[in-house]
Amino acid sequence: MSENIIISNKKKLEKIIKKIAAGGSENFHVLSDFDRTLTKAFVKGEKSSTVIAQIRNGNYLAPEYSPEAHRLFDIYHPIEIDPTIGKKEKNKKMHEWWRAHFDLLIKSGLNKRVIEEIVGKRGLRFREGALDLIDQLHDKNIPLVIMSAGPGDMIAEYLRQENRLYENVHIIANFFEFDAVGTVVGVREPIIHSFNKHEIAVQSFPVFEAIRNRKNVLLLGDGVGDAGMIEGFAYENLIRVGFLNEDVEANLEKFKESFDVVLLDDAGMDYVNDLVKEIFE
Repeated sequence: MSENIIISNKKKLEKIIKKIAAGGSENFHVLSDFDRTLTKAFVKGEKSSTVIAQIRNGNYLAPEYSPEAHRLFDIYHPIEIDPTIGKKEKNKKMHEWWRAHFDLLIKSGLNKRVIEEIVGKRGLRFREGALDLIDQLHDKNIPLVIMSAGPGDMIAEYLRQENRLYENVHIIANFFEFDAVGTVVGVREPIIHSFNKHEIAVQSFPVFEAIRNRKNVLLLGDGVGDAGMIEGFAYENLIRVGFLNEDVEANLEKFKESFDVVLLDDAGMDYVNDLVKEIFE
């Protein structure tokens, strides 16, 4: 096994795999984050932008948009990554940030044309093997639920442009509301941000009907907070796979506590693809 794959408890994992295999693919679904999980964390040696950052870092909207978006980033991002600030305070501040940024996008004239243009430039790259995973799940009729704090319309457009917006793919994210000419006029509630995924009950979304009886779950994420995406769902067997893309020494122990399998150094999806094949073939 590659040194980039860390399994904390192999015997426990093997038992879970056997239980999931016994349940069959009809009792299984995949729950995944998007940014830096299904997509690469680094492209050509540079840290990849998130979906939302692609808007902030480009010249797509009114001139005043980018400076104000960066001002908000400079205020709130240090709070987001500060380990001394408690979850309750972070939750409050992240909601403030996301709300302010969405209001700014509306004020600055974001529209469907801009979304298509940004995605068309392929600023994000899917992780090696991620599209193969999406194909494999589609072939086996296994639901893939993508839960993201990013703009759902852009995630859907990335998948559409890759011809991977299959009927078994469900996106729980921040979806915009558009007027008749395609201009953003609002964002649907509840707002999902980086610190409240664990509070977003999947039962509140239409996808719940597709997965309510699929109690065996494979969860994919790139942050310890992603491990909590499953909260509120009455699963029976769960495998958590975490992508630890950077600062391995500082974060490895927390990842090992939160995930059954930790993949290091912006690894591809080979392990995940092989795992799904092993379980259901």
